[in-house]
Amino acid sequence: MNPIISATELATEIAGPRPPVLLDVRWQLGGPPGHPAYEAGHIPGAVYVDLETELAGKPGPGGRGGRHPLPDVAEFGAVMRRAGVSASSRVVAYDGGQGWAAARAWWLLRWAGHTDVRVLDGGLAAWRGELSTATPTPSVGDFTPRPGALPLLDADGAAALARTGLLLDARAAERYRGDVEPIDPVGGHIPGAASAPTTENVDGEGRFLPAEALAARFKTLGATDAPQVGVYCGSGVSGAHEVLALELAGIQAALYAGSWSDWSSDPARPVAKGPDRG
Repeated sequence: MNPIISATELATEIAGPRPPVLLDVRWQLGGPPGHPAYEAGHIPGAVYVDLETELAGKPGPGGRGGRHPLPDVAEFGAVMRRAGVSASSRVVAYDGGQGWAAARAWWLLRWAGHTDVRVLDGGLAAWRGELSTATPTPSVGDFTPRPGALPLLDADGAAALARTGLLLDARAAERYRGDVEPIDPVGGHIPGAASAPTTENVDGEGRFLPAEALAARFKTLGATDAPQVGVYCGSGVSGAHEVLALELAGIQAALYAGSWSDWSSDPARPVAKGPDRG
């Protein structure tokens, strides 16, 4: 299944006999909460899901687990059921246009065993239909998470994959190099990881590049020939977006959900700096 859907295709499905469950997951790193924007206008029928509290758990002591650790499985299932998600549902997630938060929802649902999940390509910015301010009350769904459908890495697994396969760092290149680190305790990257900013997977409007262009990009990075591919970012959000881009290119990748915010929380873990993998 194609993991993305265009705004035109979505409008057709909404008007059809089997409309999808819509999840509005607007969120921005360091930005204001997304719920006020949802209340001001959303795609009709969409249910708001908060990334910070419903698509992530609470960080552990000292930042262990990262800034956006995976949510409790039972709680995540309850959130999805309240949003109307059933095992048989079509689900479409969207955000403001960056695609990171929507990809996080996509990854979580896919990891938890749901097979029919897509991201609105270009997000709400691509939508040309009417917006609604009404809060829908969907029928409670029956979705029960069964984790493990997508590969997941912890810190040790990411370190090993960087040596034996290809580990991609989806953050901005300056954070990878360690030139700046505005959020986490230390700058740099996991030794052996390759820089692959997820922003290079989309065009100027936030839409994914064609599959052929993505495949060419990841081939240049070595993903085609690697025995295994993994991705991390700052806290497991933009990394999910890169996993989605890799899927569009026909490559399965594991996600290090704790990402750099988890890795850097332990001062005993090694840190590489500069443009080389280290």
